[in-house]
Amino acid sequence: MAPLDRVFFTSLDLAGTAAFAISGAMLAVQKRMDIFGVLVLAFVTAVAGGIIRDLIIGSVPPDAFRNWHMLALAAAAGFVCFAGAPLFERFSYPVQLFDAAGLGIFAVSGTQKALEFGIDPVMAAALGVITGIGGGILRDVLAARQPTVLHAEIYAVAAIAAATVVIVGNALGAPTTTLTFPAIALCFFLRVMAIYYGWKLPTAPWSPRPPHPPR
Repeated sequence: MAPLDRVFFTSLDLAGTAAFAISGAMLAVQKRMDIFGVLVLAFVTAVAGGIIRDLIIGSVPPDAFRNWHMLALAAAAGFVCFAGAPLFERFSYPVQLFDAAGLGIFAVSGTQKALEFGIDPVMAAALGVITGIGGGILRDVLAARQPTVLHAEIYAVAAIAAATVVIVGNALGAPTTTLTFPAIALCFFLRVMAIYYGWKLPTAPWSPRPPHPPR
């Protein structure tokens, strides 16, 4: 990868880190966690997906531990949300909106990094999706709620769409930086539309019978 491209994707990762850290910190604030809980949830949300990806492709130590930048950025986001939560609450669905931004950014950067390591394109897209959804899953588990990816509006599908744009563009020889913003925008658009209009994947038509009352 050219030096300018590397700087570009490093900046992209930092932007995704900030977006996911804010979503984690805001959920922690909404759950009435203390300052330590806010900082932990901010950091975990920001780096978990990338750590999983890096361990799978053999990029060790993971990017999150190569320097202090991601930790500092996540901590800054956590402190800002802890002190200024009312400002973020002015947005509709603040956790989901910042989560949507981080989802798109990490799905794209995760797919691109997997391709650089020689991963098969289909599996590179899968790793991009894992990068995008990993932090949100761990955030929701730590906050004691069902992970968004398993039950809410279209989520992983939006990340799959972004990763697919990267894979197809890469196969056609398009410059990686040219693909980045359209892919992120597509993911963000699908996720936001799903939030506002309730777009969901179909669920099983069967429903369990209610339990019989005790005799």
